[in-house]
Amino acid sequence: MPDGLDAWQLIITGDAALYTIVRLSLAVSLSAVAIAVVVGLPLGAMLALTRFRGRTLLIVLLNCFMGLPPVVVGLTVFLLLSRSGPLGVLGILFTPVAMIIAQALLVVPIIAALTRQTVEDLWREYCDELTAMNVGPSGRIATLLWDSRFGLITALLAGFGRAAAEVGTVMIVGGNIDGFTRTITTAIALETSKGNLPLAMGLGLILIALILVINAAAWAVRAWSEQKAG
Repeated sequence: MPDGLDAWQLIITGDAALYTIVRLSLAVSLSAVAIAVVVGLPLGAMLALTRFRGRTLLIVLLNCFMGLPPVVVGLTVFLLLSRSGPLGVLGILFTPVAMIIAQALLVVPIIAALTRQTVEDLWREYCDELTAMNVGPSGRIATLLWDSRFGLITALLAGFGRAAAEVGTVMIVGGNIDGFTRTITTAIALETSKGNLPLAMGLGLILIALILVINAAAWAVRAWSEQKAG
């Protein structure tokens, strides 16, 4: 299998084009997940612990947005950031910043919805204790988020997986510009269409390896936390 051998050779020899794409992909996806965590964790916890008119509708919408078509998000961000759009003055279309924004919009609903479910389940367990201690809303959110931190790793993994595997959204808002906005997934699609299978396969192998390493690390952290709790 010559293409497979060539793919491994590109990885082992540290091909510059391949690793430039990998670095950009990691920077964009991790930045998007970080933004989504800052927004999604408190949003999910707030929905779990507070009751207000329209809460049920908001939860339904949040769950619906988990399956929002990526190309729709990409098109929306494109229209907002285009020259004729309301945010066109920023001039960030076809840049990594636009890609981060688009991926963050995809990841926020996932993290928020999973956080809401996790914190709501934990609230049922600690409701009496926190109420008796007269802990306020912000204190409840902070306490339950901290106590469920290891369980929320699943939400973070789901978010990273969505971001790292995305093609349509980053293609629309990033433009797949060589050396500037070309990510692993968009490069795989492009190089496969060009017949450059070694580079496409090499990028695919690295993407699989990244997912495996992150999941293994998350499993190790959860196993350690369960052992420590036991």
